[in-house]
Amino acid sequence: MAARATALRPARQTRRAAPAPRATLALLAGAGLSLVALHVPAARAADGPKPPPLQVTPARLQSALAQLDGLAEDLLRRTGVPGLSVVVVHNDRVIYLRGFGVLEAGQPAPVDGDTVFQLASLSKPIASTVVAALVGDGRVGWDDPVLRTLPEARIGPAAIAGSVTLRDLLSHRSGLPDHAGDHLEDIGFDRDTILRRLRLIPIGNRFRAVYNYTNFGFTAGAVAAARTTDQDWEALSAQRLYRPLGMTRTTSRFSELMATANRARPHVREDGRWVARYQRDPQAQAPAGGVSASARDLGQWLRLQLAGGRIDGRQLVAAEALGETHRPQMISTPPKHPSQDHAGLYGLGWGVGYTDRGEVQLSHSGAFNLGASTAVYLLPEEKLGIVALTNAQPVGLPESLALSVLDLASRGAIRQDYFPALNKVFQAVTSQDYPQVVTPAAPIPALPPQAYAGRYRNAYVGPITVRQQGQGLELELGPAPLRFPLSHVSGHTFRYQPVGENAYGPSAVAFTVGSGGRATAVRLDNLNLDGMGTFQRE
Repeated sequence: MAARATALRPARQTRRAAPAPRATLALLAGAGLSLVALHVPAARAADGPKPPPLQVTPARLQSALAQLDGLAEDLLRRTGVPGLSVVVVHNDRVIYLRGFGVLEAGQPAPVDGDTVFQLASLSKPIASTVVAALVGDGRVGWDDPVLRTLPEARIGPAAIAGSVTLRDLLSHRSGLPDHAGDHLEDIGFDRDTILRRLRLIPIGNRFRAVYNYTNFGFTAGAVAAARTTDQDWEALSAQRLYRPLGMTRTTSRFSELMATANRARPHVREDGRWVARYQRDPQAQAPAGGVSASARDLGQWLRLQLAGGRIDGRQLVAAEALGETHRPQMISTPPKHPSQDHAGLYGLGWGVGYTDRGEVQLSHSGAFNLGASTAVYLLPEEKLGIVALTNAQPVGLPESLALSVLDLASRGAIRQDYFPALNKVFQAVTSQDYPQVVTPAAPIPALPPQAYAGRYRNAYVGPITVRQQGQGLELELGPAPLRFPLSHVSGHTFRYQPVGENAYGPSAVAFTVGSGGRATAVRLDNLNLDGMGTFQRE
């Protein structure tokens, strides 16, 4: 999932990450599986006086840390996830840092506090920290129009495009549909191309009215802010945040991640085993899902978040600008029961929730369906934060661990076993979101291959080619292009197996045949979730 993250939403989230249950995992993406912050609502407190504001006592915190190793080892045993790294910060100090497991299944090299993991959508609150630094410097404002510095990233019709701001994009309220642009990344398009093609996606009447988790909308906002400097996003992130914080193992460049020896390999589940099968390259959506970092480095970032932008006596990010990232900007999940439930909320790169005691709880999850799952949780009033990083596709481990530790630190006991519920949520979120291909009992024969062969095009994806290969057909798409054999299903419908972060089972390739017995158009179901997958013959 892109970066995926936030509340988890079972329906159309697959590898993505956004609010978790469409709110509980805000997520969980990204890049790739874009998830935001997974929040499990607590039992409602009984009526009565508000409890004291601070619940994390020294005794509770000590008990939580004493149990953390056992909790982590138990979750690794239950899930089989190969590697995990955890950092906890309290009162401006790193109070826990440890790695568990191995960099790669079947290999001896261990995970430690300096192991670098792909963060997926946990990149988003890091990116909003960088933008907050620019806001504090006076270079840019949250309500600056994106077109002012990034005119190629036009979103919506002319009457709306000029009003789309950084705030709109970093809070996922621009009107773009869920995960807009992600499929273009899967088939090889670069960042500039994808940002330019966002203009082709209809937004209807969704502008500032609907929360839709979008990695490339978020990326557009961050890149627009970076354009106010003389640096690209990757250089700016290092210069304005990573180096000043001493985050020496953190990068927004995929090439630098791949040059790192102490690097966690991504894993997927196959036949009951975790295997290091794929390597996700999220460079196109670097602000939304392309950060890689160690737990030690993220401890420094947690200190900055919990101290109002200060680190070791220096005001690195203006407190007011950083605080704006923590404020709710959009309802990510409407309450199921308006008279009883809280709404899921999203800030600027953060999921914003509340504990059953009314304390603010900030969070964000990140996930790649190709092999990463991460989570961050903050209790700002308590000056307490935790990050958990894993090298496996999402099953709910980092969220379960973090929520259990927060329970111990703030309540003295774990309220529930979080893993079963979260695991079900992630199974739903990472399920196939395009129609399954069903072969009928009595398939209708196809026309000869030459009836379908040819070059087709739409403005969003560009040209695709269907070629005759022997007695069969082959599909070519993307700038490279990628080549896929087509298998006949029935009549004018074939199937192919997509690749990438948003690929699941086979997708239908359905041809429309004209009166002359020749295909005039073709639809690729996996690219057609927002109506952008139909191509006309040239």
